[in-house]
Amino acid sequence: MRILIIGAGNAGRHLAAKLCEERHDIVIVDCDEAALNEVAAQLDIQTVNGEGSSPRVLERAGLMKTDLLVAVTDRDEVNILACAFANAAGVPHKVARVSNPDFLHANAKFDLRKLGIDLVISQKEECADEIFTILRMPGTLEAVDMFENRVLAVGVKIHMDSPLVMTTLKDFPRPELLSRIRIMGLMRADELLIPKGDTQLMIGDDIYFCGVPEDVHAFLEWASPEHERFEKLIIAGGGDLGLQIALRMEKTDTPVVLIERNPERAEACSLLLDRTLVIKGDALDQETLENAGVIHGSAFVAVTGSDENNIMICLLAEKAGATFTLAQVTRPEYVPIIGSLSLLDRAVSAHMSMINAILHFVRGKNVKAAALLHKLPGELLDVVISDAHRWADKPIRALRIPHGVMIATVLRGQDVIPPTGDLVLRKGDRLVLFAMPSAVSRVEDLFKG
Repeated sequence: MRILIIGAGNAGRHLAAKLCEERHDIVIVDCDEAALNEVAAQLDIQTVNGEGSSPRVLERAGLMKTDLLVAVTDRDEVNILACAFANAAGVPHKVARVSNPDFLHANAKFDLRKLGIDLVISQKEECADEIFTILRMPGTLEAVDMFENRVLAVGVKIHMDSPLVMTTLKDFPRPELLSRIRIMGLMRADELLIPKGDTQLMIGDDIYFCGVPEDVHAFLEWASPEHERFEKLIIAGGGDLGLQIALRMEKTDTPVVLIERNPERAEACSLLLDRTLVIKGDALDQETLENAGVIHGSAFVAVTGSDENNIMICLLAEKAGATFTLAQVTRPEYVPIIGSLSLLDRAVSAHMSMINAILHFVRGKNVKAAALLHKLPGELLDVVISDAHRWADKPIRALRIPHGVMIATVLRGQDVIPPTGDLVLRKGDRLVLFAMPSAVSRVEDLFKG
């Protein structure tokens, strides 16, 4: 696939790196020649120097031959205009990143999809959704919504007091729970394993499974009895991301405290929030943390504009007694490093959240969504069984499923159905597939339509 990326900043560079791994033909356009030289030195891609909203520059970048245009500069108007020109040129798929909420939540008269933009995405709102999902389920390594929130894919570490320790799937002590969730894989040290009937679960394993939210919560309560819901959430950083997290958490019954250093911004947040206590202060200051009331049982989320400050704030919060700490980092490569060093409970990259929302355009027209997990190699893919698909009208046990691919769950109409061997797939069914890295391209071929 030929992909044209407008913007060579952090978002464009990390998206290009991910797509280059899959051997797509990538072109990046940017008016900053130094940024282009930096990305060209790291990746095997073509670069074009110029304004991304210029028809002349877009034509020079090969717009007429492009399959997907992704505009991710830090200027909303440039991104929208580039997509509009791409639509006029007949580009099949167009994605625009925007930061102004007016573009995201405009009424139907001003819907940007009328300009032919297939996906209008806010990096910060995608990240806020991911963090909100994590906060809803204490003790999880990560959690991803699929099927428009009908299914959750969750990772959890097996601790020494978990009833999962030393159990196998064939002798599972709670078979009624196992019948309602699907275990997709587990990480043992740095090795990805697909559990079989005789696979013994060990202390320290990271186990990933999926199911409807009620069943996932029931499984978590049994498998991780040491984790309880947070008594309080404290957010450091009142920027767009911190505000979005607070607005989402106000819909729950968890008390929320927001720390913001800038007095004007703190005042603006206070006017927009109803149930959140807004504190003017520096989260790196010990007195500010004391005023915020960091206690055992509280979750602490740092989403300031500095990766280093976010990490330091979380370390201070943990020392002050926070039960759970999460830092937002700009660089996706920081996420596994922070995890391997056990510095914090979680690190989240806003760029990774955005890439998840874009990936399904690369996977094929019958792929409705795709998600990358931070710690489990591979992808979750939401695919549709089309009328002429080779899997239609066949039982799962009779399918020739590519090696490294697992059917995690099935959505038929509004019903989520466990993928048993006897289940006959029908046209229009949606499946969540877990594909190991080596098998993602096979899924693309199978569902590109």
